Amino acid sequence: MVDVNTTEKVKEGSIYGQITSLGHEQLVICHDEPTGLKAIIGIHNTVLGPALGGTRMWNYSSEAEAITDVLRLSRGMTFKAAISGLNLGGGKAVIIGDPKLKSEAFLRRFGRFIQSLGGRYITAEDVNINTRDMEYVSMETKFVTGLPEIKGGGGDPSPVTAYGTYLGMKSAAKKAYGSDSLMGKKIAVQGIGQVGKYLVEYLIKEGAEVFITDIFEDKLRAVAKETGATVVDPNLIYDIDMDIYAPCALGATINDQTIERLKCQVIAGAANNQLHEEEKHGKMLLEKGIVYAPDFLINAGGLINVYAEYLGGYNRESTYRQAEKIYDTCTAILDKSEKENIPAQQAATELAWNRIQAMGNVKLPY
Repeated sequence: MVDVNTTEKVKEGSIYGQITSLGHEQLVICHDEPTGLKAIIGIHNTVLGPALGGTRMWNYSSEAEAITDVLRLSRGMTFKAAISGLNLGGGKAVIIGDPKLKSEAFLRRFGRFIQSLGGRYITAEDVNINTRDMEYVSMETKFVTGLPEIKGGGGDPSPVTAYGTYLGMKSAAKKAYGSDSLMGKKIAVQGIGQVGKYLVEYLIKEGAEVFITDIFEDKLRAVAKETGATVVDPNLIYDIDMDIYAPCALGATINDQTIERLKCQVIAGAANNQLHEEEKHGKMLLEKGIVYAPDFLINAGGLINVYAEYLGGYNRESTYRQAEKIYDTCTAILDKSEKENIPAQQAATELAWNRIQAMGNVKLPY
């Protein structure tokens, strides 16, 4: 078991050195020359159950960058499942390359690799992977979730992720401002993909003043037109006058440079691995008096959704009720952070590890 204060910064050196530093059980390299598939599956911890986590496809600048990403993401899934009370372990997959490479053969070959793991890893959709892609994957393996509702699945998990993030944001706002109302609050949403878009809708409906940014200009303009949110240049998003910063794109946006620029009192968003260096930047936020809602806690709605599908007999209403627990859990974590004067991320990680260690005394890893 790794120490709870282990940072997410991957040590340079051998592959074994990298996975040891973050406490992983397994790293699987997948390659299929005919389709051009290059994928990596990270299985972090399976004490609570099989590792479940989405597959993202990204045009990584290097294989090392892809490995770093899958290791960080899979570790985050362990905490996400544990703190949400789910009987799942942490896993993730990344596919290297332009999403245009996707085809039926490409995705079905990926499904064969997942099937070969015998259920230790269960996949779902993530960045640049959708429910249609999961249909192709499911033709070769039963260890897949995130299927369309017409196929008996739970459909797109993004709305549930956004809902949980919204509730976590309200909990953090109550800690910072004494009220969980977001009426009139200036909120900057960085990244308006599926989750970010749904989050903006919740915020606008409550009467918040919303600023949005994204690297994809067409998506940005469409959401601005639909919701009335104000568009901000991606390079200036950290500098605007705001109450709440909501990172909803890729990770590591909270770092040495951005923390100095942020003027907000709350950070609460849906992105994974928001802290570039978990221990260091968690402490910096604490010292600056910024209330941070731990990412793996408040963005757990999507995992809750696919877990309900995995169990069978999917019911969307009960899934949303389960996601509502995020508010109370976030409040408890922020109270613990304040009482013990420790970063919120550390408080959340400790709670997650406590559950894993308790269950580790009951059963062996999956």
